[in-house]
Amino acid sequence: MITYRTATLVRGLAFPEGPRWHGGRLWFTDQHARTVNAVDEAGRLQRVAETEDLPGGLAWLPDGSMLVVFMTQRRLMRFDRGEFGEYVDLSRLAAFHCNDMVADARGRVYAGNFGYDLHGGDPPRETEIILVDTDAGAEVFAGQVIFPNGSIITPDGRTLLVAETFAHRIAAFGLDDRGRMTSRRIWAELGTATPDGICLDAEGALWIASPGSGELLRVAQGGAVLARCETIGTPYACMLGGADRRTLFVCTAETDDPKQALALASGRIEQVRVETPGDGLP
Repeated sequence: MITYRTATLVRGLAFPEGPRWHGGRLWFTDQHARTVNAVDEAGRLQRVAETEDLPGGLAWLPDGSMLVVFMTQRRLMRFDRGEFGEYVDLSRLAAFHCNDMVADARGRVYAGNFGYDLHGGDPPRETEIILVDTDAGAEVFAGQVIFPNGSIITPDGRTLLVAETFAHRIAAFGLDDRGRMTSRRIWAELGTATPDGICLDAEGALWIASPGSGELLRVAQGGAVLARCETIGTPYACMLGGADRRTLFVCTAETDDPKQALALASGRIEQVRVETPGDGLP
């Protein structure tokens, strides 16, 4: 089994999350610093925007505008021409803080939420994934999911994969032409791993960041571990990018506690070259 080891590209962050490769750069949120950032392969970092709420996942609409999850407000905000405006309010549908999301090629968005007060010590509870259609209308896409987190859509647009962090599994949802669910199954059971951020490669395997077990794993459908990656910090999310899509970027930190993360500023973007490129999506 191959074991990779990362090097640091960016340091001095609070809590980097939600990485996406877009327009030739890695975009990510620094959650507890409340910023949206982009970095190129040379490590040149740009602070794109400051946010009034904790920023979660990122996505782009077909017109090129960026969406950002405002977590505690449970809203999707649209960032265009340097300003934020509300795209859709999810507070009537989301049981607790919103989290990660993914958009398909037509601009439909799938957003998860915690479902319960994780940092307040509540026990895990089932929650929902919310679908935001192209007209910004929102509805429940799927219920009975446990802490839906990192998510991707396969290149054919037919499957949504979602990390259920505290169920220790990846769920797969079949999609029809309208983006609605046609089927539901377990893509992989992951034992003690706690899948957070995920990304898909060209062979259909997932890189999975597991902060609870301190692992970054390449996993095949069914759960077989194909490769591992040793990181400097605890891995929370990952994304394949670079000009040839063979650079694995990893968001790491020493803690996800808001006050400690800001004080330590030990968050990093780490990177390593891997054999199998990303799935080819922008």
